[in-house]
Amino acid sequence: MAMLNPSRRSNGTLATRREQLPWPKEKRFRILTIDGGGIRGVLPASILAEFERRHCGDVSIGQHFDMIAGTSTGGIIALALAAGLPASRVLDVYIEHGEKIFPSPRRLRRLRGALARVGSLCRYRYDRAPLERELRNVFGERTLGEATRRVCVPSFDGYTEVNVFKTPHHPDFRMDWREQLVTIALATSAAPTFFSVYSNGNRRFADGGVWANNPIMIALVDALTCYDVGRDQIDILSLGCGESEMVITEKQVRLGGLWHWKEIVSSAMHLASQNALGQAGLLVGRDRVVRLDAPVMANPIGLDDVVRAKSELPPIARSLVDIHEAVVAERFLGTLATPYAAYHGPRESAA
Repeated sequence: MAMLNPSRRSNGTLATRREQLPWPKEKRFRILTIDGGGIRGVLPASILAEFERRHCGDVSIGQHFDMIAGTSTGGIIALALAAGLPASRVLDVYIEHGEKIFPSPRRLRRLRGALARVGSLCRYRYDRAPLERELRNVFGERTLGEATRRVCVPSFDGYTEVNVFKTPHHPDFRMDWREQLVTIALATSAAPTFFSVYSNGNRRFADGGVWANNPIMIALVDALTCYDVGRDQIDILSLGCGESEMVITEKQVRLGGLWHWKEIVSSAMHLASQNALGQAGLLVGRDRVVRLDAPVMANPIGLDDVVRAKSELPPIARSLVDIHEAVVAERFLGTLATPYAAYHGPRESAA
């Protein structure tokens, strides 16, 4: 069956190195990256909201960063910050409306939850309409071209090709500025087991977490290829949503098979995140990457477990802020970043 997509995004891939734009030698380049993690986005949203409360006054914490990247739930947070909205606004969506996005019957919760998991083997588990409704309440009709901070948000498209939505902060980036923030948010968060593939006109998108759940390398590579910035000028604040480690079992060793390796996707995402963090650390120095994440849990919080996420993650976030407050405030929150110069779209005159 023929695909609906009119053309492949990769058709426009550069054949040569991107021309770097100038960046002041004395100026730091501050990057914020936010992992994917479903309702566990409560953790990074709470971390950012707490830093906002303690250090940012009435200014969104996003205004302190030169580039923001986020995947899936982290992409929603990144888009909000890039548009100038406070992290507390996104946190309110998770806390106040999480049950609408990931509804769970109160009666017979365990039985129905088990049936839902079995059903999800054959179809998606949740209706996207509540999520889309809340995102439209947050973003309205804003487009990516209106964002004042550089942002990169991964998804993948109907050709199973990687797709990174980018603000027009380089002359080469002319494809995405017209996109509504709601469209990008729904594209990056279309987790295949939870929501249906997101269709927008004749295009189809699925969750960017499948290939870049931790978007740290997306942001770092973009910064290094777009700007003449030294690796020693870059500082990165990387926020996780709480990960779980997989221990290889005896049955996996002896028997193998799809059933015993049914959690391999989440494990692959965890390993990909570790790899991305390691690569970023090698490029800029591990001491220039500040990583905040929940400790590994023996009983991990599910990506759709609203009750546990709301009760357990905000206290963890406050503890992480207490531990890392001094270094984060010194490296990232001392001054506001300058809005990027846009090369296309409604802010083009600023270039």
